[in-house]
Amino acid sequence: MKFEVRTREQLRMWLKSTGPAVVQYPDLVEYDAEIAARDLSGCAFLGCAMGPTLAAIATAAGCVVLPPIARTDDAPFDAFSPGLYTAKELYAGYVPADPTTYDEYFDRKVYLSYMDLGPPKVLKAVSTDILLLRRMHDATIAQALDEYVALANGRIVAIMGGHDASRAAPLYREVAGLALQLTRQGYVLATGGGPGLMEAANLGAFAAGFANPEQAIDTAIRTLALAPLYNDKEWLNRAFGARDALGQPPNPAASSNLGIPTWFYGHEPPNIFATHIAKYFENSVREEGLLALATSGVIFAEGNGGTVQEIFQDACQNYYRTYAQSKSPMVLLGIDYWNPVVVDYSDPTDKRRPVYPVLRKLASEKKFDDYVHLTDSMQDAIQFITTHPPTS
Repeated sequence: MKFEVRTREQLRMWLKSTGPAVVQYPDLVEYDAEIAARDLSGCAFLGCAMGPTLAAIATAAGCVVLPPIARTDDAPFDAFSPGLYTAKELYAGYVPADPTTYDEYFDRKVYLSYMDLGPPKVLKAVSTDILLLRRMHDATIAQALDEYVALANGRIVAIMGGHDASRAAPLYREVAGLALQLTRQGYVLATGGGPGLMEAANLGAFAAGFANPEQAIDTAIRTLALAPLYNDKEWLNRAFGARDALGQPPNPAASSNLGIPTWFYGHEPPNIFATHIAKYFENSVREEGLLALATSGVIFAEGNGGTVQEIFQDACQNYYRTYAQSKSPMVLLGIDYWNPVVVDYSDPTDKRRPVYPVLRKLASEKKFDDYVHLTDSMQDAIQFITTHPPTS
């Protein structure tokens, strides 16, 4: 493996070592002569500003040299991302007191460049160079995510659930409490990074860095519940209000958690309680990666088509032992929701999803049924996760 250089510290480490590197440090001008004096065989420079000496020598050495690419209306993002996003970066340009900025912040601009809102809503047709920039963006986000995951030492648990769950619903508070308890036990929480129960989980994990986490959750929810659904006009403003009222956690490391959203579902705004955000264009890459990194288990709260897809995608990873030939726990939270005795298929208001029998059948065939659990109890869910580490 080549040395990966994204930060100043990594750059200094590479300069003291030997061998090639993939460099995504944005500005190499001050290091121009020092890097140019090295053997650059096999190196790649992605999105780096560099002086003429280094540029000439790197090109002559046959390096991959892709210069910084200016943002355009079709590609209002950086193709080479040196790290994961923060909520502040995604919402750069948004002013809560000024509704005219709603279509002007970074995340929204990228979404509008990606989707034609129609009707019908479809992906915008773009030229090949824009498609390549998006692929490069996703590849560098995946690399940054790998670095974050490596620091978690396999202790990542994902919580999945509906984007349309109300902030005022008891389940929202329960999921936040569940995430808090798992974080306290040393797990890193990951979600799809969107609203609803995903936001609840990221909020619970974020609260772990405060002296009184339960009070932090309750305080935030009192503000958040004033705009309970993600398509409410004040949804985003209430989120900023709650986050600002909490302030910065005294223990930021304890608040560390992960959101992995996608611009494919960009109508679902990213929640601002995820401290590290890996946002992708390609939803298929995002879904597979999100479930793959949660090696310590996935908890599925009530959800819709996306959550059902995630259940069976996770089951497929267990079925084929896709990653490290191991199985990891799957917890379905809500017995009547995931395994109802009777469902009225003619009633569109009956949102229950009878997926458990099919999941159990798959699990019994490939001997991971001991790693599938159906429960109504948050404490039971936590105990199942902690007593079923990933195993081959």
